[in-house]
Amino acid sequence: MSRRCELTGKGVQTGNLVSHSNRKTRTRFLPNLVNVTLASEALARSVRLRISAAALRSVEHRGGLDAFLAKASNDELSQNARELKREIEKKQAGATA
Repeated sequence: MSRRCELTGKGVQTGNLVSHSNRKTRTRFLPNLVNVTLASEALARSVRLRISAAALRSVEHRGGLDAFLAKASNDELSQNARELKREIEKKQAGATA
């Protein structure tokens, strides 16, 4: 399982820990990933995703999973999230037609 957010694409960053004596030690900065279950109103079911805490706040701010995925670009989404976005778009297109 990779350390990458499924919605925003946020991943591991590398850098230096710098001591008081200015010694530099390489380190990895890991994203704050959480396993969450989000409800999709269009699909009328719940979806389990591994996303960052910042992405969780963004999902809530935009008004839910469906609204977040509608606005997100496919480049930053994981394969699982892209399939979910396609399902939601199909369902919403079928409901309006």
